[in-house]
Amino acid sequence: MTTILMLLTVIAIAGSGLMAGLFFVFSVSVMNALAQMPAQEGMKAMQLINRTILNPLFLSAFFGTALACLLLAAISAWQRPPDFGWAIAGACLYLLGGFMVTAFFNVPLNNSLDKLSADDPASHAEWTRYLAIWTRWNHLRAAACILACVLLAIGLP
Repeated sequence: MTTILMLLTVIAIAGSGLMAGLFFVFSVSVMNALAQMPAQEGMKAMQLINRTILNPLFLSAFFGTALACLLLAAISAWQRPPDFGWAIAGACLYLLGGFMVTAFFNVPLNNSLDKLSADDPASHAEWTRYLAIWTRWNHLRAAACILACVLLAIGLP
């Protein structure tokens, strides 16, 4: 069982690290760059990013990390290996702060943005609102995934 926990922990560390990096880059550069563009261009760019990111590689990393974290938390709670609390905390932090925030906040915002016409000046106020709200949730995702990665590393079996 230790080999399975080790493998799940390594997958969870790698995946949460990948997600942390992705979310961090959006928080510190991408969203700032899009905000500096004319609204029509920034909206179109984000709409394209949101469509393009839904590819097998991203989805495998995003959902695969969630699955690894779910299994890791369940097996760790059942087996109770040394320092299992760290692994459970890290796994739960990814699931709540990375996965669930994305599913319940960022994705619905993306879906709403996708329905807007970037060429319609009336949509530009919604774009400004989107930038502020989406970026705040993204900061939370980045921080949660960074901390999840650290906690998972501490909890390595």
